[in-house]
Amino acid sequence: MSVAPVDLPMPRPRDTETSLDFPREWLEFADPDSPEHIIRADTTWLLSRWTCIFGRGCHGISEERPDDGCCSHGAFFTDEADEKRVRAVARRLTPENWQYRVNGFARWTELDSIGEEENRRRTAIVDGACIFLNRPGFPGGEGCALHAQALREGRHPLEAKPDVCWQLPIRREQEWVTRPDDSKVLVDTLGEFDRRGWGEGGHDLHWWCTSAPEAHTAAEPVYRSYAPEIAALIGVPAYRRLAELCAAREAGGLIAEHPATTASRQASNL
Repeated sequence: MSVAPVDLPMPRPRDTETSLDFPREWLEFADPDSPEHIIRADTTWLLSRWTCIFGRGCHGISEERPDDGCCSHGAFFTDEADEKRVRAVARRLTPENWQYRVNGFARWTELDSIGEEENRRRTAIVDGACIFLNRPGFPGGEGCALHAQALREGRHPLEAKPDVCWQLPIRREQEWVTRPDDSKVLVDTLGEFDRRGWGEGGHDLHWWCTSAPEAHTAAEPVYRSYAPEIAALIGVPAYRRLAELCAAREAGGLIAEHPATTASRQASNL
């Protein structure tokens, strides 16, 4: 007697993601250049082996548009300086290296709401994704046109892209804290921009890389691969001290390793 095959549903890419809640290790230190500036850093994340795999197996945040990576939505600007920097780079792009340059330079931004904030300016959405995203098959090369322009000019992409784009997947939070002696310090908290960093909608993303073992394959930890970005966020002296402390923790061995890094290493040893 033959048994009819059973069609099992294909697993979703997010099914392999690790939990959002797990033990983490943190360190805290004062900025050598400014004692009133305190850095709190998630060493579990900074010592993880995460790496961007855009174009190398990235599933994208939208199921219908995997080639977009995390560029399916426009990027909100943090302030006028952020927008001004991007505008200066965009003006140097041409139709040969920016697929949507022909749409007219004047229409590269639009207004939208984020959380409770209305009429925030962001990069425009064209054909379902950010206007700066060159699609697969574009002769000038796929991916972020701003990112590529920075590389052509011999500069780091953080000098060309919107703040939110070059900071991902580092999440920085700042707050002034009053201590028991009434002294005040500015605390910078550096951590992982996981699904929750997107707000309530983050839980509905098709896939997110920071929890995915397949994106934890880098040869070096995040604190080294993202050195320019972290230094831009907290300052060079603070980054140098952070790197020293992370290196010491790495040499001593983490108690709470990122589970996606652990899963990736275990899979590679099978």
